[in-house]
Amino acid sequence: MTADSVSAVPRPPAQSATAPVLSGAQALVRSLELLGVTDVFGIPGGAIMEVYDPLLDSTELRHILVRHEQGGGHAAEGYATASGKVGVTIATSGPGATNLVTAIADAYMDSIPIVAITGQVFSTLMGTDAFQEADIVGITMPVTKHSILVKDVAEIPGALAAAFEIARTGRPGPVLVDVTKDAQQAKAPFIWPPKVELPGYRPVTKAHGKQIQAAATLLAEAKKPVLYVGGGVIRGRAAAELKSLAEVTGAPVVTTLMARGAFPDSHPQHLGMPGMHGTVPAVLALQESDLIVALGARFDDRVTGKAALFAPHAKVVHVDIDPAEISKIRTADVPIVGDVREVLVDLETAFRGATAQAKPDIEVWWSYLDGLRKEFPLGYQPTSDGHLSPQHVIQRIGELTGPEGVYVAGVGQHQMWAAQFIKYERPNSWLNSGGAGTMGYSVPAAMGAKVAEPDRVVWAIDGDGCFQMTNQELATCAINNIPIKVAIINNSSLGMVRQWQTLFYDGRHSNTDLNTGHGTVRIPDFVKLGEAYGCLAIRVEKEEEVDAAIQLALETNDRPVVIDFVVSADAMVWPMVPQGVSNSYVQYARDHAPSFDEEI
Repeated sequence: MTADSVSAVPRPPAQSATAPVLSGAQALVRSLELLGVTDVFGIPGGAIMEVYDPLLDSTELRHILVRHEQGGGHAAEGYATASGKVGVTIATSGPGATNLVTAIADAYMDSIPIVAITGQVFSTLMGTDAFQEADIVGITMPVTKHSILVKDVAEIPGALAAAFEIARTGRPGPVLVDVTKDAQQAKAPFIWPPKVELPGYRPVTKAHGKQIQAAATLLAEAKKPVLYVGGGVIRGRAAAELKSLAEVTGAPVVTTLMARGAFPDSHPQHLGMPGMHGTVPAVLALQESDLIVALGARFDDRVTGKAALFAPHAKVVHVDIDPAEISKIRTADVPIVGDVREVLVDLETAFRGATAQAKPDIEVWWSYLDGLRKEFPLGYQPTSDGHLSPQHVIQRIGELTGPEGVYVAGVGQHQMWAAQFIKYERPNSWLNSGGAGTMGYSVPAAMGAKVAEPDRVVWAIDGDGCFQMTNQELATCAINNIPIKVAIINNSSLGMVRQWQTLFYDGRHSNTDLNTGHGTVRIPDFVKLGEAYGCLAIRVEKEEEVDAAIQLALETNDRPVVIDFVVSADAMVWPMVPQGVSNSYVQYARDHAPSFDEEI
């Protein structure tokens, strides 16, 4: 991953010699203001009410009242991912705090900079099983970059400043600040900027020159190189530097699920997304390569398949700002710890030097890859049951909205189709829960993205299962004038689970039917539900209605829009690599590849 270029702690003009005396709650609100925060997602409760009182008086902070803490956490994620800023969410103690854990874990897996602020019971009551007490610092320790418990009012400004520095520097991630109620009530002089000391926290940004040279030499000598691009390139704002290196080297580029948009889909060197549901050229390019240059990627199991069989002939250059990721799964021949943007610049310079006398010849490699692109283009078969093709619906959303839109997916089949069939030309246009795979991510994350980027069209592309987990945030959107567009890809089932049951469990569809689609009891009726939440709600069941519905959604900006696209339950995501086998067994379509008799 990469270091954020934003300075850690804003430095406002020096204050007068006499510091104002503020309560802890007032200090918390003022600290957020001085840290440049403008939008906060939260919901009050007993242990955080002290903060909500001065929050009411703030003219610099827009607080958006969510309907569930998990929604607030995902909204902070969407806000951070779309804007590059730190997202902020607030919750009370006990169940309020524990409801944030899923969003915090999600942010940790996907390296999203958020700060979660929670109230805690009085310090004198901690450890007594007091009403709404939970050890949220202990609970979140494994899924945060850092968790801070504040029991002293004087420590609040420093804790907030440290939280923001940690969240957005180095490998970005979530930080929790838990403030006891007595610290919120007590008073102390408010001193800003605070002194922030983080012993041991020194993210490396400048890579070692010898490692850069070694990587450049391998790249110059490679006959079958691939640039394997992960989400770190987006987090590090290194898309321009990536494009420059790719064009100088002529190497093919693959972008992971988290990196969609880091390299333009329209670029001739782009092979698409690798992995379990990646394009055949992208999957086999990695598998057959002799050199993989991994940039802000972590060799996730969804990319490698069975790790021991992944890219058996390839040497590996692994670039990451987090040294813990390097050689964690695949041993790196050239490990490079540093900011990916700086590394890309240095690597291009070194490559130019290494190839000054002779340019690498990778024409045979490109001939092979172009053959794969011709033989295995990304596509889909029409449905046979008369219902909509989900791929067609999603593709048309992308085509009618264009590359300046923001597309936020839930998790499952619709997520994969959205990654495959929408063309991404810029970073931060694709938001999804990649590492944790969190159902319920889409609607609140889209809400956060729309708050961060109000002038962009924001689509939540959701499944009928995911949508039912956090759709209450439509109330938040309607009341706060956050006009997102929601496309429910309604196959009346938990689609990806159903696909696996079809393929691997003899079609025994155990507990995956949701009864939301055609020919069912339609509980809930998504159109009625959308209308109840103050949205424009539409149901689309015929292909000739698809474009008109999308266009109406694009033209409606005075309220959220919910479209219930009734799609076929039999549609499947292809290509597919079965879990636990070599990527060489990538299956282009259900009847177009080796059988699934391998070990899974």
